[in-house]
Amino acid sequence: ISCIFQNFNLVSSYTVYQNIALAMQIDGRSEEEIRKKVPEIIAKVGLTEFTRRKVSRLSGGQKQRVAIARALINNPAVIFADEPSGNLDSKNKEELHKLFFDLRDKYGQTIVIVTHEAELAKGCDRCIEMTDGRIRV
Repeated sequence: ISCIFQNFNLVSSYTVYQNIALAMQIDGRSEEEIRKKVPEIIAKVGLTEFTRRKVSRLSGGQKQRVAIARALINNPAVIFADEPSGNLDSKNKEELHKLFFDLRDKYGQTIVIVTHEAELAKGCDRCIEMTDGRIRV
């Protein structure tokens, strides 16, 4: 299981590479595996040219892509995403939504998303609505 947070929860003094590698280090992965997999996942989320940039110098959309890459790097069965597009402008929201659905379609990734974004919910395979803490039937 992995998580994607609304506020990214990245280490601002680390580079894109270091933030993603950190998840693998915590999981006990070898340096050789880290050197191989991190550039691959960075390319998948479209951030190759930002590999060595500190995340404090990235846009909100780019930071969210780093958070997605970090969530994916250890191949979790399920990713939980809490308002993943809540802090993004319209263009970045649209790109992020497309990225989620591409990941789902290409890799069969299960992503559980909590969102107020109607457009994001429309594209999901299953939608469960809650009102005042109760599931609506």
